[in-house]
Amino acid sequence: MGLNRTEKAAVVDDISGKVAAAGVIIVAEYRGLGVQAITVLRKQARSQGVHLRVLKNTLARRALAGTSYEGLSNHLVGPLLYGIADDPVACAKVLSDFAKSNDKLVVKAGAMPNFVMDAAAVKALAALPSRDELLAKLLGTMQAPVATFVRTLNEVPGRFVRTLAAIEKQQTETAA
Repeated sequence: MGLNRTEKAAVVDDISGKVAAAGVIIVAEYRGLGVQAITVLRKQARSQGVHLRVLKNTLARRALAGTSYEGLSNHLVGPLLYGIADDPVACAKVLSDFAKSNDKLVVKAGAMPNFVMDAAAVKALAALPSRDELLAKLLGTMQAPVATFVRTLNEVPGRFVRTLAAIEKQQTETAA
């Protein structure tokens, strides 16, 4: 049973709100994917902060109209699953990783504000390190000079103590 006009307007409003706050939208064809597989995908997506939704393409086009994602409308053909998220890398990773293990999910295209990506660009985006990994690398890079300086400062008294121990050992061997 189809949606009536008010229900369709509510869906368009809901998706328009999510699109306005989104950092990325990725569309994937899910033809032939079973309910269990989609449930697993939704669970993985939810844990990464990705909102997955199956929509009629006409409703999706209406929701995208007038936004910075309007260029994606040309790629909305066939039964599509829409991934919407704040973090572009997380969304691309979830869908690309699932597509690797399940050949029935095919990533078709994606979009970031005012930039439309093809499937290859989405896969390249998925290959990037996540935000948390990048922050960890930045923190490690920032801490490296300080840690080296502390080790250098610690080496001076350590060397002095080892020198005193060697002198004491030498004197006890000479006295014996």
